[in-house]
Amino acid sequence: MKSAVILFPGSNRDRDMIKALEMISGKPVATVWHTETSLPDVDLIVLPGGFSYGDYLRSGAIAARSPIMGAVKEAAAQGRHVMGVCNGFQMLTEAGLLPGALMRNASLHFVCKEVKLLTANTNTAFTRSMEKGAVWRCPVAHHDGNYFADAETLKKIEDNGQVAFRYAEGTNPNGSINDIAGVTNEAGNVLGMMPHPENLVEDLHGGLQGRALFESAFANI
Repeated sequence: MKSAVILFPGSNRDRDMIKALEMISGKPVATVWHTETSLPDVDLIVLPGGFSYGDYLRSGAIAARSPIMGAVKEAAAQGRHVMGVCNGFQMLTEAGLLPGALMRNASLHFVCKEVKLLTANTNTAFTRSMEKGAVWRCPVAHHDGNYFADAETLKKIEDNGQVAFRYAEGTNPNGSINDIAGVTNEAGNVLGMMPHPENLVEDLHGGLQGRALFESAFANI
């Protein structure tokens, strides 16, 4: 499986993501600058974390309108797989590729810590090889990770099984509604999540729990 990482001004987790993808897939990862208007022939497109455009206006708002996002939307509509982590998740909601919105953390403070995640949905390529209901460690680092959706949208998300991950065991770091840490689109080929699995994929990170998500994606996409 081939993958690509989109680069935006202010990204700071792009190299972490590229390293994780290359380490687990054993294949080189393409990089695409945000001003490009087309994507290479890849199976997985990743929007990394960071602070694109300094989080001006709203986190991810300017990046979601970058030229490359037209190609990302087209790829998603064609069924190609797209993943956004942290700022990438914010971009996907701002671009309308995922439901809901990411607001300022309930504490009004930046959080950088380890949380526990519960795998809620294993019916997507991203999670098919993971264990449903399993709780695993994962780091977070964000200021605007408070997931919100209106009552009608939230019911639809829950009824459709679009919640991929939830914060578990009282570790919700931002006030996200229903402890939602990651969601998919209805088709299941677009995933957004606030925690950073790419930062827990080798022993030097202090654990390997983040590998399962990438291994599932590479095995099933």
